[in-house]
Amino acid sequence: MSYCDFANALPQDTDNPNKHYHDRVYGFPIDDDNELFERLVLEINQAGLSWTLILKKRQAFQTAYSGFDIAAVATYTDADCERLLNDAGIVRNRLKIRAAIYNARQIEALQREYGSFKNWLDCHHPQSLPEWVKLFKRHFKFVGGEIVNEFLMSTGYLQGAHTESCPVYAEVLRHKPKWAER
Repeated sequence: MSYCDFANALPQDTDNPNKHYHDRVYGFPIDDDNELFERLVLEINQAGLSWTLILKKRQAFQTAYSGFDIAAVATYTDADCERLLNDAGIVRNRLKIRAAIYNARQIEALQREYGSFKNWLDCHHPQSLPEWVKLFKRHFKFVGGEIVNEFLMSTGYLQGAHTESCPVYAEVLRHKPKWAER
């Protein structure tokens, strides 16, 4: 069963967060760097866990990581890392927490060079997944093939977020920028 089949089978009034995520978020382009950072952090934290769990913890992640403000997270200290390790609302994994902080600092460097994280992504589009993975591994921590694939698919840089028969597929296409047609 595809993610589309699963999400579309959920009733409209479900409290399952996958329905809203599938219908309104997954595959839609993101312009805001902090939202892109949020998606990267959530994808990293999902590794080895269920996406439903991550979606249920999303608000706790937003609170714990200063609303995913890149500049704020980039200044996190060892004390912040310990605070996050003690936060039962999020995934308490030292490697994932340290990766989020490191990656925020890396994104700041990319922002200085490219003007924004989004501009950096746009400048490298299109690429194959193996090329993206190599690029991400050069700049970020805790980014394997599945994490990079889901991050790029969920933000509209790679195709495959929705099946062509999914009602959301056409909506996602309407939101894609012109460069995405390359």
